[in-house]
Amino acid sequence: MTSPWQDPYIRNDEEQSLAAWAEQLASRFATRAERHDREGSFPFENFAELREAGYLKITVPKRYGGDELSLYNLVQLQERLAYGDGSTALAVGWHIGQVLHFRSSGKWQEPLFAELCRSIVSDGKMINTFASEAASGSPSRGGRPETIAVRTDGGWRITGRKTFSTLSPILDRFVVTAYVPDENGPGEFLVERTERVSIVETWDTLGMRATGSHDVVLDEVFVGEDRRIAGKAEDDGGGWLLHIPACYIGIARAARDYALEFARTYRPNTLSEPISSLPTVRHTIGEMEVELRTARALLYEAAERWDRERSRRPSLRPELGLAKYASVNSAIRIVDLAMRIVGGGSLSRRSPLERYYRDVRAGLHNPPMDNVVLQLLTDSALGEAVATTPPSA
Repeated sequence: MTSPWQDPYIRNDEEQSLAAWAEQLASRFATRAERHDREGSFPFENFAELREAGYLKITVPKRYGGDELSLYNLVQLQERLAYGDGSTALAVGWHIGQVLHFRSSGKWQEPLFAELCRSIVSDGKMINTFASEAASGSPSRGGRPETIAVRTDGGWRITGRKTFSTLSPILDRFVVTAYVPDENGPGEFLVERTERVSIVETWDTLGMRATGSHDVVLDEVFVGEDRRIAGKAEDDGGGWLLHIPACYIGIARAARDYALEFARTYRPNTLSEPISSLPTVRHTIGEMEVELRTARALLYEAAERWDRERSRRPSLRPELGLAKYASVNSAIRIVDLAMRIVGGGSLSRRSPLERYYRDVRAGLHNPPMDNVVLQLLTDSALGEAVATTPPSA
């Protein structure tokens, strides 16, 4: 299962070891991916292995016992995990990505963040933020939450329903966004899972079927005063969201490798050599390489710059968005090209290409969306200072 490709983005022996570690996990997850996809079931056994391996703490600060890996390392690991199982990679990516975001932004007040980190390291707990709602749409578009937080003695009572709640089957705590009427604005609250929290199993989708992204319903859930997220946040540019394109590039690379192996070995009885000798097939392979190598270059450059240029992180949003835009759209194109090489057999439910085809389309609906990225790039271009007067027509 492991790709023999020599990765140009591995810079040292430590990163090589990390990559091999993730590939070992991915190879085991790959054996279960088809079953969980068919059932739409949550891969609890994969997460037990991730917990046992220490993967859940890779972005936790070292002062709390974590590994404090960089964004570049996170991208490396997530790409490899998705090579084996896209759903597991995307789901755990929200956890490790959120922890990196909390670490880099200071979004959580220190006592609460310390408690979270220690629970991740000692007990393998996970976290995600549930913000999407049916009426308000994606939180990235600025809709006001319909979930309401009402002030009460010692804290708040929160009522509402969240959609696309990835990891919901396994979390015992999570963050929710809620509208606070007294303040005429939104707030974020750390919610413990109690009898007033219920999961409605609505997740029955075309792709990424095993992420457990069900609806979560809160019925006057009490949240204590110290459970409101109220740190002095620093704008980190949203670099942590690169876990998303890393996942889709991992799936695309798996599709590419499957097609390459097919082209090397399949020889119909009309040919004396495998189909890899055919000019049309070789041209299609070249097209896949253009898409994959271009997207990976943008992805790893964006991650490296985010790690290196801390003071400029907010201004990197267009580059970070471009990396996601290019990665997802290239992943869709790569899987399509791979299926053209393999032919009609790629449509079979027994073929992993069929799953890859469905999974990569989910990336179009992960933030930032394509039109948001294009607007960022447009604003960046129009905002450039013109050094010289352009020539007249």
